[in-house]
Amino acid sequence: MARFIRKLLPRRWRPDHIEIPVVRLHGAIMAGSSRFRNDLSLSSTAGMLEEAFSDKDAPAVAISINSPGGSPVQSRLIYRRIRDLAAEKNKKVHVFVEDVAASGGYMIAVAGDEIIADPSSIVGSIGVVSASFGFTELIKKIGVERRVHTAGSNKSTLDPFKPENKQDIEHLKALQLEIHETFINLVKERRGEKLSDNPDLFTGLFWTGIRGLELGLIDGLGDMRSHLQSQYGPKTKLKLIAPPRGLFGRKLPSAEIGFGGIGAGFAEGIVNAAEERALWSRFGL
Repeated sequence: MARFIRKLLPRRWRPDHIEIPVVRLHGAIMAGSSRFRNDLSLSSTAGMLEEAFSDKDAPAVAISINSPGGSPVQSRLIYRRIRDLAAEKNKKVHVFVEDVAASGGYMIAVAGDEIIADPSSIVGSIGVVSASFGFTELIKKIGVERRVHTAGSNKSTLDPFKPENKQDIEHLKALQLEIHETFINLVKERRGEKLSDNPDLFTGLFWTGIRGLELGLIDGLGDMRSHLQSQYGPKTKLKLIAPPRGLFGRKLPSAEIGFGGIGAGFAEGIVNAAEERALWSRFGL
């Protein structure tokens, strides 16, 4: 309706440029939210995506991604929300990779109708990883006795304070294979014949944007502003969709700290920060 009304206006009153909403999806992908970290989840991104796709005058939405991955569930939920909104609002989705779109970050990237990356960006890492620590020797040295009581023989599976169990590892690997297969099928569905037949494509390896283009993981090399201006005209403007802010300009968390209070939240923040740091460090960042 708005476009129709603008056509009725004298030419001198009509906007002489196209404005493209931009959503920045930057951070590790984790369930929930915390005031101690910047992360991505469906709850933290849904509002921005809804606002961007609700712009009736924009022919497309641009999404900037900089993520080393994280939760496969949250990655797929964000991917699905982007595709659903694109279909509902009939808009093209342009995805731009900054430093990295790997693992779950790449899963979100394939929601784009096209993926553009910098030549030095990192893309790929189509795989599944689980990591933890074992503390069995440590608790012996400091004289701590571990006491666990369960209802269900497998309830303490993968307990870090117990020696690794062959059956536990086999069960974990079976879960990983199912998640990996879901990831592979999603990439094949979206990228189709663009993908090369390189046998390493789905092994978890990652590549630069240059190599990613050769493998069919992305569609081109470049930056957001230049690419969109080449697509929609030199006067194209970008409109950043910002996350909601609180009274003092801080990003509002989508969920508050629970019953543990500030101390528990701070401890959780330290653990989550270490986890996020490990995700980024895999790609030298």
